[in-house]
Amino acid sequence: MNPNIDLKLEASETPPANWNEAVAHLPGASILQTSQWAEGKSEGGWRALFLQWRQPDQELAAAALVLRRKIALNFDFWYVPRGPLLDWDRLELRDLVLKDLEKLGKQHHAVFIKIDPDVPTGIGVPGSENFVENPAGMGLLEAYQKGGWRFSPQQIQFANSVWIDLTPDEDELLANMKQRTRYKVRLAEKKGVSVRTGTPSDFELLYTVYAETAARDEFIIREKPYYLDLWQRFFAADMLTPLIAEVEGEMVGAIMLFTYARKSWYIYGMSRDLHREKMPNYLLQWEAMRTAKAHGALLYDLWGAPDVFDESDRMWGVYQFKRGLGGYEVSSPGAWDLPVIKPLYQLFVQALPAFIKLLKRRKH
Repeated sequence: MNPNIDLKLEASETPPANWNEAVAHLPGASILQTSQWAEGKSEGGWRALFLQWRQPDQELAAAALVLRRKIALNFDFWYVPRGPLLDWDRLELRDLVLKDLEKLGKQHHAVFIKIDPDVPTGIGVPGSENFVENPAGMGLLEAYQKGGWRFSPQQIQFANSVWIDLTPDEDELLANMKQRTRYKVRLAEKKGVSVRTGTPSDFELLYTVYAETAARDEFIIREKPYYLDLWQRFFAADMLTPLIAEVEGEMVGAIMLFTYARKSWYIYGMSRDLHREKMPNYLLQWEAMRTAKAHGALLYDLWGAPDVFDESDRMWGVYQFKRGLGGYEVSSPGAWDLPVIKPLYQLFVQALPAFIKLLKRRKH
């Protein structure tokens, strides 16, 4: 098939019928490419554009949720979170989708386009004897360089992560953990930590604990209405399971477990200093794995690993915790920008860190 002839691009500012179900079958399908994510972002001023590349028989070959944010006058910043979605091994399809994004960006006055598809460049720790390159991801890096894309100075999502294969049974999943991790899971149970499934009535408290976590660990979060709205949307769509760890009925930690397209994500986690010696976070992750598996997920993405797999990296401690759960390292190209209007792109890049910080501090 020659996609330059046989594929038709459809664009819509409203979610096409059955969008989530349709794109769930594409490689790399992500919770960040769902209509719920678009709706949640619309509350903060982002405008969605849903793109579909279809074959003559209407089979979907590729798709992308584009989030557009006005910079100034009629100029936009475009972001495709964890997309586009397609088989990156199909080189002609890959090149067509990237070229169509560029054409659309020019037509709609985008200053630049940022994408960060979930296509690994390799599995394992880069540089180690066990590292295995993924040709699709390495080929995408080459396509970026040939197509005028630039490695983004502002990475919005984590480039690297730790994934856990959920296909083994529970006994094997426990056996795959490091011995000390497995011990701490059992210790939490013995010390009286319990985990329950939360509901929207818990969201206010969950945000309070999340804000405590952000203040302690020194990372920026948005204000409460953003999270309450987003969590409610995904909970109502049966794609979010809040898991709450308690000691004697008091919350000590929680995980917001997202599940979609046979994959689960640990995107938001919160914890208190109270009862940390009882290891609630270890039991929480074990229950997240069990819950994800029960919901049909085949993979669990622990959402974040070091940029450089070295003890000097700020994520090293978190990575050691995640690695102990029995996961494996997944590297990706990270976010890349296509400057559509190059002079304005240079100006915007200089102001981008402050711009992103402003967005995160906005009420919505």
